[in-house]
Amino acid sequence: MQEQVDDAIDYGLDGIIVYVDQAEKAPEFYAAGWKNKLTQEPADPHALFKIGSIHKLYIATAVAKLVNNGSLSLDETLADYLPELVGRIEYADQITLRMMVQHRSGIPNFTDDDAFDWFTPQTDEDKNLELVLDDPADFKPDARYSYSNTNYLLLGRILDKVLGYSHHQYVYNEILAPLGLTHTYFTLDEVEYDDVVSGYWYQYDDDLRNLGGSMVATAEDVGIFLRALNDGSLLNDDEQAIYSSIYEYEHTGWVPGYFSIARYHEDIDTVVIQFVNTTGGDTWRITDVTGGKATGISNIIYNRIVRILHRQ
Repeated sequence: MQEQVDDAIDYGLDGIIVYVDQAEKAPEFYAAGWKNKLTQEPADPHALFKIGSIHKLYIATAVAKLVNNGSLSLDETLADYLPELVGRIEYADQITLRMMVQHRSGIPNFTDDDAFDWFTPQTDEDKNLELVLDDPADFKPDARYSYSNTNYLLLGRILDKVLGYSHHQYVYNEILAPLGLTHTYFTLDEVEYDDVVSGYWYQYDDDLRNLGGSMVATAEDVGIFLRALNDGSLLNDDEQAIYSSIYEYEHTGWVPGYFSIARYHEDIDTVVIQFVNTTGGDTWRITDVTGGKATGISNIIYNRIVRILHRQ
């Protein structure tokens, strides 16, 4: 597995971290390349990393817990929770909480808007929401699936309103703390900047950490959370049933300079987390000579590691 991680650097990635948690075995950590090219600091498997959309697993977990205790209803609408958006988001009175969690709302994705720029600091959620307000829906509610980051921006607002305090704190108290996770944060402002892996665009040396706009965590923290979500030790039976009805049990994450994969492989009872701090360019167009498919090198390396685990 270390050979596969080393190969990733030979393919042009700047750095890679892999965390493997096999049942009844001690976790294994692999790393290669750079944590910071400027300072020549080597990749650190315990460093903080921007996990992008993996954060949606935490939000969906919070929703499941709050639905179970009666604070939320999956059948209530966006208009019920945020009435100020009626007339600003089409079909607000028909889009249910369930549809938003499942990306079946039809609300346009703000990151697809022509005015959205991934390469400017992403710290203003109001500005991002404004990009899609008054736009026509992509489709009628529940007509089909279409991934939209706007759904989870709005879910965060709904959670804040229902709780009466930040949903970030709810996740810390009710999801992370019971698991003993102390290296997961919602914003860069909560951590030491130098503790975060530098992110890069392919063949460029500019450090993309300062763009913000992502939850940060260590690979181990993500792995522990993911196992607990999958094995039933995080949620009680009723909460687990709700979660299973609304969202998935694995995720990838992408923001400029950072690509992450978090998956639980039930057939071998193993969690594999992979962080790569290079995006763009040829990292997305390298052909896997063993499989004959053109795909991103990050996925190639991940799949090779999983094949090795299956053979053990």
